Amino acid sequence: MTLSFTQKDKAMLNGEFGKATQMAMKILARMAEVSGAKELLDIVGAHIDSTVYIGDAGLEFAERLASLGAKVAVPTTLNVSGLDERHWQEWAVTHEWARQAHRQMIAYQSMGTIPTWTCAPYQTEFKPKFGDQIAWGESNAIVFANSVIGARTERYPDLFDVCCAITGRAPTIGLHLTENRAGKILLQLKNIPLQLQQSDDFYPVLGHLMGKIALDKIPVIQGLDYLPNEDQLKALGAAAASSGGVALFHMIGVTPEAQTFAEAFQNKQPEKTIEVSMDLLRESRKALTHADNEQLDLVVLGSPHFSLAEFKQLAPLIQGKRKHERVKFLVTSSRAMTQLAKQAGVLDDLLRFGAQLTVDTCILTSPMLPKEIKYLMTNSAKFAYYTPGLLGKHITFGSLKDCVESAVAGKVVRDESLWA
Repeated sequence: MTLSFTQKDKAMLNGEFGKATQMAMKILARMAEVSGAKELLDIVGAHIDSTVYIGDAGLEFAERLASLGAKVAVPTTLNVSGLDERHWQEWAVTHEWARQAHRQMIAYQSMGTIPTWTCAPYQTEFKPKFGDQIAWGESNAIVFANSVIGARTERYPDLFDVCCAITGRAPTIGLHLTENRAGKILLQLKNIPLQLQQSDDFYPVLGHLMGKIALDKIPVIQGLDYLPNEDQLKALGAAAASSGGVALFHMIGVTPEAQTFAEAFQNKQPEKTIEVSMDLLRESRKALTHADNEQLDLVVLGSPHFSLAEFKQLAPLIQGKRKHERVKFLVTSSRAMTQLAKQAGVLDDLLRFGAQLTVDTCILTSPMLPKEIKYLMTNSAKFAYYTPGLLGKHITFGSLKDCVESAVAGKVVRDESLWA
């Protein structure tokens, strides 16, 4: 199959827009050919996941582009870095790691990008609109953009995302095309209590189950009796993108491309229908805990990054309380959301509670934790799923309220009433 190029594409390939653009376009063209694209399309924005420092190769690639004078062609936000420039010395981050991670941050900033340093760019003013063609990296951002906003992006990998940003182009494949956005698998909720549907820990558990069932196919959820908020949808998508390869889901009557059953499946029938019962959900919740006792060293919130609404939700739960002296309590967020939380007056209670904040990075990708911290707790299915493999730590999943009460008690405490 021959890839068709515009005159501008050819000019970029020939080096008329500079060596960095030529390098990016060569990579883009080759990847487009491999993926079976017939042509390229214009994008209106990008989100670069390659910003995370994980070793010399990624740093070398970024600095190579920067040295060639790379500049992005569309508004481009930056994913988390490998370093919280403000708080890294509070943790087990080495000076060498900090130095290398900072170099990678500088390289990407030099390209004319927007230094958002967040895995949740949809929380910023640069949130795309319905129907926008974009090139986003970072799995939770991709699934949110496609599903909740109705923008269009494929699951772009590290290093390829920046090539799209520099050229302003992407392959015309996959979820960029309407015909590829139809639902394939129906998840039919059955006899799920309304009170559970309203709780914040329901959506990570459902998302974890959804990813395991759907893998890389598009799931459609039917039977919800409650209108979830943006953070609940965020948690749902992040979980499904971690346990499976979900890049788009539909929720009938909720998400923009699924106002009806027929719209969600584009007038076709689902390939498979799964009845989601309380038994399946309880098993999914159980799978998110990899600890066999009540020990607790650290509570982690903000994977994906905490939003302003989540800061406000947390504030009354900790007001007038103090965490146990032996337990650390960490909230991760972006610098923008943290500043908004400060302006809203909700950070003071958090600090009085004894919490620590970290911005611009992710505990899953930064060597923050000392060896003595072994037992973690979180309200994030994404974090719970990755922790045993990436961090080698024990993890317990619970609701936001469970996490607060556990931090105060100094041991894992979970309210099982909604899950009984």
